[in-house]
Amino acid sequence: MLETTDLTVRFGGHVAVNAVSCAFAPGTLTAIVGPNGAGKTTYFNLISGQIKATAGRVKLNGVDISQQGAPARAQAGLGRAFQLTNLFPNLTVRENVRLAVQARAGAGLNLWKIWSDRKDLVVRADEVLETVALADKGDQLAASLPHGDQRKLEVGILMALEPQVFMFDEPTAGMSVDEVPVILNLIRQLKADKTKTILLVEHKMDVVRELSDRIIVLHNGELVADGDPATVIASPVVQQAYLGINPEEKEEVAA
Repeated sequence: MLETTDLTVRFGGHVAVNAVSCAFAPGTLTAIVGPNGAGKTTYFNLISGQIKATAGRVKLNGVDISQQGAPARAQAGLGRAFQLTNLFPNLTVRENVRLAVQARAGAGLNLWKIWSDRKDLVVRADEVLETVALADKGDQLAASLPHGDQRKLEVGILMALEPQVFMFDEPTAGMSVDEVPVILNLIRQLKADKTKTILLVEHKMDVVRELSDRIIVLHNGELVADGDPATVIASPVVQQAYLGINPEEKEEVAA
């Protein structure tokens, strides 16, 4: 469904992502891991069109979208959630979701006129609010929500857009221990739809182990490992680059 070929970006003399080629199939959740500064978020930005690649291509369903901007890629089926929440803060929770439902239906962005004519869109928006456990907060301003609820709202907006590819950049960042399971359950629901592709940047290895079907590892902007979770996590390159464990030292300690 999604493919990057030799995807590269340079900032002056620094190569932040270096010729990364990877394909992502429907029905899979791929975790993208690596140490801070490895290029994970930059790789996400290249895929979703927030920054322009220096070289390489991005394809969605076999169509080259490399020259398209972020809005066109979103319309094509790429749904992106950010490290920092990306909401309309001065609109209500319900209005945020309704805008996404309208956009998905191609019904324009008039927040009020459309709702008297398209009750099906109203129903869909309310269904999304129920799914993300925000139905009782629909009339609150998005800016007034606690951080965990803002995260849930952002996932709800993505669900309302019904993308083919869901991209989550550290979705549990800044959340309390009690709030994390709600987000993970929402991602599990999305994962149950085998027509969708999910990409997840996440530092919490327990989350990665539980949710991922596959892990790819970036280090210094390069793809250094790719495979099933158990194999990748146990590999020497990941133990050293990501977990800070030197395999030779580990053997010496064991001896």
